[in-house]
Amino acid sequence: MNTHVQSLTRELPRKTKTLRSRPLAATLILIGGAAVLLLSIALSICFGAADIRLPVVWSAIFHFDPAATQHQIIWELRLPRVLGGALVGASFAVAGAIMQGMTRNPMADSGLLGLNAGAGFALALCFAFFPGLPFLYLILYSFVGAGLGAGVVYGVGSLAKGGLTPIRLILAGSALSALLSALSEGIALHFNVGQDIAFWVAGGVAGTKWYQLKTMVPWVGGALLGSIVLSRSITMLSLGEDVARGLGQRTGLVKLAATVIVLVLAGSAVSVVGPVGFVGLIIPHLTRYLVGVDYRWIIPCSAVLGSLLVVLADLAARMINPPYEVPIGALISLIGVPFFLYLARKERREL
Repeated sequence: MNTHVQSLTRELPRKTKTLRSRPLAATLILIGGAAVLLLSIALSICFGAADIRLPVVWSAIFHFDPAATQHQIIWELRLPRVLGGALVGASFAVAGAIMQGMTRNPMADSGLLGLNAGAGFALALCFAFFPGLPFLYLILYSFVGAGLGAGVVYGVGSLAKGGLTPIRLILAGSALSALLSALSEGIALHFNVGQDIAFWVAGGVAGTKWYQLKTMVPWVGGALLGSIVLSRSITMLSLGEDVARGLGQRTGLVKLAATVIVLVLAGSAVSVVGPVGFVGLIIPHLTRYLVGVDYRWIIPCSAVLGSLLVVLADLAARMINPPYEVPIGALISLIGVPFFLYLARKERREL
């Protein structure tokens, strides 16, 4: 044991040198990204079936007039929609960043590893058997479904000879997602809730309401704060479990806390927007490329960039073919699928 500790101690300086971070770049992303996000939110509120000028948006937010039709459109439809998109983007992106750091799997994402499908299946059961269920309970069932989906994927992946590998996890997640999606569609047909499920499965924030945001904000806000608290520990885990233990980390406790945070983020996002994939795959890789591998910077920057991606995707969804809308899940997939194939090919070369 002493020999192992001594060898690990000699190895730590060499490994920690690989923790290249770019604090200046991260600070610029946080400040500049937040500014662009605010501008994108303003533009998203302006454009739609009825175009609204920016001064009217400012007036509606700070001097609301319930008698003005445009003010009603902004407050009841567009503002909750765009704020919901920002929360969802941050949730998916941070969940993906934590999963990739914790598992050291570059292709980890809540959509690819069965969490989204599990949450979706739980919601389909709620639509069928508990119609009119309060949104708080929908979120709780989403947490449970996401946890079961992740558990099944990891369990199936572990049964294969050679144990868990990124490719096996993705295959198991894809198989489970297909199965749960088929079961959800069967439930929709049998219980005549196809319209509700079809709208949700397409992926979009058009139906987001204030009561959903009020329920979602405490969960997502707490999970995001928890992820920042855990960011240093996630950085250590990304170096390897032995290295993390050598640096004094209680890896079991850190993994448990990180898993709970991921389930809360993924479950909350899916309950609002549906099973939108690839946000948690693309954004963490882009963030690591820009700011380095220190999760103290990756997690907050991922939250900002993830919010920006979903808000811009929602804006594009309304502008491509007005007055109709394209599902934002489909737009993000246009970027996500080629990126996933690139990662899969790169991972295969490294095996």
